[in-house]
Amino acid sequence: MNWLNANKQHAWMMIPLLAFLEACPGIGLLVSGVVLLTVSTILYTEQLATLAQIMSLAFAGACLSDHLGFYLGRWLGDKLHHTGFAKKRASQLQKSERFILKHGASAIVLGRLVPAVRSLVPMMVGVSATSRIKFTLIDVLACTIWATGLGLLVVGLDTLMPGFNVLS
Repeated sequence: MNWLNANKQHAWMMIPLLAFLEACPGIGLLVSGVVLLTVSTILYTEQLATLAQIMSLAFAGACLSDHLGFYLGRWLGDKLHHTGFAKKRASQLQKSERFILKHGASAIVLGRLVPAVRSLVPMMVGVSATSRIKFTLIDVLACTIWATGLGLLVVGLDTLMPGFNVLS
């Protein structure tokens, strides 16, 4: 937060970075979306970024991260299950595989909205050999829904707590 306060003119760069990190395979298991929500709310309430800018930047970071996961899954294929990463996170990967099997193509949209599997679903969809175009089209929809939800939360927090500012 100190960096954010000292660098308000560059703080907008945190939005796509945080959106990318919270959905990045592996890293996303450690980065909470609460940080993105907090930074976005501060930028909005301080009038350093518009809601449209926040949502667009978050969409870009999220979509890029999902595609990284998808192509990583396609590249690794079934070998993914034999990596050290997979062995350490076996229960989380099994949870995301069950999630995909249960929900089919809608797992891409639902996975984007569920923090516990957000960073793993695109990778597992890549392993499943889903077509690139199908993944991209569904993921664009998923990221649009997710970014809209982020925007609604930002506006909601500003409405519930006028003058909300963690930096003061």
